[in-house]
Amino acid sequence: MQIKKHIPNLITLLNLTCGLLAVIAIFRDQEAEAFWFVCLGIFFDFWDGFFARKYNVSGDLGLQLDSLADMVTCGVVPGLMIFKLIENLQIDSTSPYFLTEDTWYMGFVPYLGFLITLASCYRLAKFNIDTRQTDSFIGLPTPANAMFIMSLPMIRFSYEDQWAGMLVKNPFILLAITIISAYILNAEIPLFSLKIKEFTWAKYKMQILFLIGSLFSFSLLGFVAIPLIIISYVLVSLISNKMMAKE
Repeated sequence: MQIKKHIPNLITLLNLTCGLLAVIAIFRDQEAEAFWFVCLGIFFDFWDGFFARKYNVSGDLGLQLDSLADMVTCGVVPGLMIFKLIENLQIDSTSPYFLTEDTWYMGFVPYLGFLITLASCYRLAKFNIDTRQTDSFIGLPTPANAMFIMSLPMIRFSYEDQWAGMLVKNPFILLAITIISAYILNAEIPLFSLKIKEFTWAKYKMQILFLIGSLFSFSLLGFVAIPLIIISYVLVSLISNKMMAKE
């Protein structure tokens, strides 16, 4: 029993480890590796809660540890990714946003990426004391936002000379994404939870269908599907909320 008690926290620490490895990968300009480390960290983030419920060992320590791990993997890492994406544009002599006297503003624009980190910190702290978020979410969960942000360099690599890739090379598009992300993380928007606690169709029909649709979209569109999936997640939640309000 003592071993089972520590399994969820060990899995949470694996999430934190993935976040740290993602930070190192970003500093080494290994954006693809950082993306996959964040994906792995989010995978661990799902299973730590699953095993905590399974072994009935949920507690305040696990709750705080989970938030601290998410703060790195889903808060620090996406903020740092936006910082590096914009910074790389200002040091690229072939970029129209190369840092010169005429583009002096590019000197501080990359730092605005950390608005995501600040908003994620606030969202995680609020989540721990918000009793409304036991079976659903208020505002976009940090893992979903992290996946959105971490998909951006993958889109740039996959669609280098196409419209999607060109958008990611525009610092003002990245800045707009940053501001919207910071807002929606803490917006008073009820969103359904994708964590399936029991594998029952009747209770989790919407979640199962959404996950199947997401996998199909990713297989069809590749990395471009990830931002579309996150946007669809918000839209489906809004539609579901309106339908429930009418009932």
